[in-house]
Amino acid sequence: MNRQRGLSLIGLLITSGVLVFFLIIGFKLLPSYIEYFTIQRIVSEIGRAPDVRGGTIRDVVSSFDRRASIDNVSSIKGSDLEVTKTGEGFEILATWTSRVPLFSNVNACIDFQVKN
Repeated sequence: MNRQRGLSLIGLLITSGVLVFFLIIGFKLLPSYIEYFTIQRIVSEIGRAPDVRGGTIRDVVSSFDRRASIDNVSSIKGSDLEVTKTGEGFEILATWTSRVPLFSNVNACIDFQVKN
């Protein structure tokens, strides 16, 4: 006699519910991580940019603001960057917190840090 194996309907519903719950949370957090990778790209481009090398800290801040407005970055501004001049280049540190509402009064608080 062969025993039946597999997932019952109730097991399928519970598994699907858990999967959908985590997918919804992931989709709500995705824009924050996309913006993080965009800021990371902008900071690394500024560090390699020949027009900023030999310039001032104000040049770095204005370059970040221009690139952030093009890429629609709203979490951080150029004035929030910690820029220090090191030799011919700059060391750029950006830290910010993103608060994402998940449901009802539950939020996800994510701390980001980008260093050149």
